[in-house]
Amino acid sequence: MVFSGNANPELTNEITRHLGLNMGKALVSQFSDGEINIEIRDNVRGRDVFVVQPTCAPTHKNLMELVLIIDALRRASATRITAVVPYFGYARQDRRVRSIRVPISAKVVADMLTNAGVDRVMTVDLHAEQIQGFFDCAVDNVYGLPVLLTDVERQNYENLTVVSPDIGGVVRARAMAKQLNTDLAIIDKRRPEANQAQVMNIIGEVEGRTCLLIDDIVDTAGTLCKAADALKEQGAKKVIAYCTHPVLSGKAIENITNSALDTLVVTNSIPLTEAAKNCAQIRSLSLGQMLAEAMRRVSNEESISAMFD
Repeated sequence: MVFSGNANPELTNEITRHLGLNMGKALVSQFSDGEINIEIRDNVRGRDVFVVQPTCAPTHKNLMELVLIIDALRRASATRITAVVPYFGYARQDRRVRSIRVPISAKVVADMLTNAGVDRVMTVDLHAEQIQGFFDCAVDNVYGLPVLLTDVERQNYENLTVVSPDIGGVVRARAMAKQLNTDLAIIDKRRPEANQAQVMNIIGEVEGRTCLLIDDIVDTAGTLCKAADALKEQGAKKVIAYCTHPVLSGKAIENITNSALDTLVVTNSIPLTEAAKNCAQIRSLSLGQMLAEAMRRVSNEESISAMFD
């Protein structure tokens, strides 16, 4: 059985369509004072249940919906509860940098889900894979790369170079470059001295190339837009960005519209706002079929890793 919160019901509908199922009936609303109101209206006793809910903005509301749905299912005697969280919010708050006084919010969220009664978590392109260790249950980190790769091959771009927008994304970009059998370039950002503007050094050949910027999250799009500008300055013919999670907060749409970025390709792990849908540079791909297959494999006790061999 597959249930959904209010974060991304369109994605849940796609998943259930691929699985040949009807979405589980549940009331997910708010009381007049703003508290979340949950009621499971299908019999789930003894069933293998999946809850699809990215914890994107409004993050607190979507997270609380997920936690309460899990609790309601556990109290209704579901045999196994799997939280399918295509975008795992708070994933970037996964450590204390230089021991400053901040929470490790990703661990707190993991504890909330575990304590609510979840048996398994499935997510897509977790920002830091070690977050899997924050959970006391099994975690399946499904890769969005095959969906992005299929689109790149369909577009049949000429003279490709895959570009990592920073040093931290090299592993992700290298995996794409290996699959496409193409060159890899890296953008190294640094400040020569304190209070000086950040300089972008491009490691690799990009002149006359179609550059594919690869990242897991596009938030305010500042990094991607600056990277696109730097690549065009170095003679890149086209700059196209592929990002799994379209957070697109703040002035993201304005930044993208005014940048040298030719196209931004994202997935529907997070639903696009109307402004994003109306932006000519943004195009969305669906994760529905891939997630449906991963969920089918979990339910049938089959290998997830075999999907990516």
